[in-house]
Amino acid sequence: MPRNQIRMTVYASLMAALTAAGAYIVIPIGPVPIVLQNFFVLLTGLLLGWRWGTASVALYLFAGLIGLPVFAGGTGGLGRFVGPTGGYLIGYLPAVFLIGLISELLHRRWWADLIAMILGSAIVYLLGVSWLKLATGMSFAKTLSVGLYPFIIGDLVKIVVALPVAKALRPIVDGIGYKLTISSSNKDKNETPD
Repeated sequence: MPRNQIRMTVYASLMAALTAAGAYIVIPIGPVPIVLQNFFVLLTGLLLGWRWGTASVALYLFAGLIGLPVFAGGTGGLGRFVGPTGGYLIGYLPAVFLIGLISELLHRRWWADLIAMILGSAIVYLLGVSWLKLATGMSFAKTLSVGLYPFIIGDLVKIVVALPVAKALRPIVDGIGYKLTISSSNKDKNETPD
């Protein structure tokens, strides 16, 4: 396996693990808790692009599907996908795909990343709120009041924080930081004292 594929596989696995860790930071406010999962999904799309980002989120969802405790509150299993929050979980997959695609196509400019994350979050909300309404039978107004409105400000903060974090981590993920370290190490070895 080429070095780049190995590196990206490691990063995809790491982002899946961070997404799972974000699920343990929970503020229970109703049927849909506040969690950091979506922050790491946003970051995954920005850092890994659409291919590896989608693979990372798919790995995360698969781990939860088979029962590993990677979802909010340390839960897992098929029941989470058919329960009230299942739409949000499913929404992570098209969201990370879209975030990565827009970011890559528009050359990772900050404004492109901002647009990508807003659209990705909108997809999560669209699928999440729709499924929440179906699963609970609540009125549309009630569904919005428990499944959308309480999260908008927090998600905007997550988007704003993800921009500089992605900018700082991209050289490392892209292997540039690694190449600079190797190059400087080799240069130091090749230098001989006078």
